[in-house]
Amino acid sequence: MRDAPAIPILPTVAALRAASATWRRAGEAIGFVPTMGALHEGHLTLVRQARAQCRRVVVSIFVNPTQFGPNSDFARYPRDLAADIAKLATVGVDAVFAPDVGEMYPDGFATTVTVAGLTDGLCGPHRPGHFAGVATVVSKLLLQCQADAAYFGEKDWQQLQVVRRLARDLDIPVRIEGVPTVREADGLAMSSRNFYLSPDERQRATVLYRTLSAMAAELAGGAPAAPAIARGFAALSKAGFDPVDYLSVVEAESLQPAARVTGPCRIAVAAWLGKTRLIDNVAVAPGA
Repeated sequence: MRDAPAIPILPTVAALRAASATWRRAGEAIGFVPTMGALHEGHLTLVRQARAQCRRVVVSIFVNPTQFGPNSDFARYPRDLAADIAKLATVGVDAVFAPDVGEMYPDGFATTVTVAGLTDGLCGPHRPGHFAGVATVVSKLLLQCQADAAYFGEKDWQQLQVVRRLARDLDIPVRIEGVPTVREADGLAMSSRNFYLSPDERQRATVLYRTLSAMAAELAGGAPAAPAIARGFAALSKAGFDPVDYLSVVEAESLQPAARVTGPCRIAVAAWLGKTRLIDNVAVAPGA
């Protein structure tokens, strides 16, 4: 049996735009999946969704330095391009955009995209500058790829809302598709940062999803949010999460705090196990 053809690796914006232009002239829809590498089943699910809806699929692999804080894990973020390419070969990708930092941020780069309001809460206060880095690089990637649709996981719910807003506000002609969180068999949301967990931490990490699920069941029945949040904090603390940056009930689109669930909401959390910061969220609606 013949090996699958090698996936073209595009290192420059010019190469990416040339590929996109060729497909567009042929009338082929383009799906785009932006990633920072360290790919797992969650990323591959995004690719499969893109493949189901589009004739061509592009995946970007770029560890974006501007969304990491000064004391964060940029230097130790896992990087293995060959392994990532091998995984992408199993799900059908037409090109991988893999620029270096100089290609994305050439000398003299001086522009930042910020999205107000949506970034004021949740992860925003705990990661200064993070969402400006995300918004800037995603804006660039969407304009560079010129795709018809771009795919983002719902695990990063705040990021998804930020991307939807910037695409709308800046009139970037791309459809932003949210894809449900992919979880391990025990409920832990798949994440590149799970790689950092020790075996003991990995086992305790399952409390995160169990806590959110229990809160969702309670709040869907009309219970007030504050007591449920207090019990959730206690459960996470007992499991060894320290600190818990936030455990919040917010309106799904605006991300404003919700005292009760009267419409579509999200229960969102960010908490530390040892040196690893984990985030997750679940949907909750009245009577759900």
